[in-house]
Amino acid sequence: MKQNLYDNKVFFEKYSQMDRSTKGLAGAGEWKTLESMLPEFKDKRILDLGCGFGWHCQYAIEHGAKAVTGIDISEKMLAIAKEKTSDKICYLQMPIEEISFKENSFDAVISSLAFHYIESFEQIVERVSGCLVQGGNFVFSVEHPVFTAFGSQDWYYDETGKILHFPVDNYFFEGQRQANFLGENVTKYHKTLTTYLNGLIQAGFELTGIVEPQPSEHLLQTVEGMENELRRPMMLIISARKK
Repeated sequence: MKQNLYDNKVFFEKYSQMDRSTKGLAGAGEWKTLESMLPEFKDKRILDLGCGFGWHCQYAIEHGAKAVTGIDISEKMLAIAKEKTSDKICYLQMPIEEISFKENSFDAVISSLAFHYIESFEQIVERVSGCLVQGGNFVFSVEHPVFTAFGSQDWYYDETGKILHFPVDNYFFEGQRQANFLGENVTKYHKTLTTYLNGLIQAGFELTGIVEPQPSEHLLQTVEGMENELRRPMMLIISARKK
């Protein structure tokens, strides 16, 4: 299995201190928007791709899902997930692009901020379609293509350190990018909006929602510098249904 950044001790410790790690879903600024796009979970079989600490899996269980499977490549993340969430959840350690479940195994597939770590979105959609029932829901969030385009994922500053603007260079050139996240060098894969949307449509999915979430009023009022996040889109949430 390929090496995963989230199993690096230094990086994992830094990530574990973020609000979205310590506070769960309440610490994720996009959560309320994502929640509004999720399907009904009661009596459904749910697959979470890139489940991390298992917060979305736990949410599914608490909202009546009859079976929940969480997939993640990180051994450290899954260890925390097993410790802090319901023992009714089945966790499997594997790369998302290698999942292989029988047809009609799941009623809904969800994913939070994972697909920009994977090179081929078409491969993901193919795997999801193969295990999702007809009429099943596929809801996921990714880093916004504007945010991943240049690669640095940081502002341009003037000589005094004041923010000037955000770079969106090389947007149409998809592929590998190197970003600095939590002080560590991270490999991500830039994909255009066209790739995400056409990838779903061409695989037989019907688009049911597209949202570019903004920071909540609470975050804007309580986090210093958060108002700058209204100047750039950081995330993209898409919901689709298998025809």
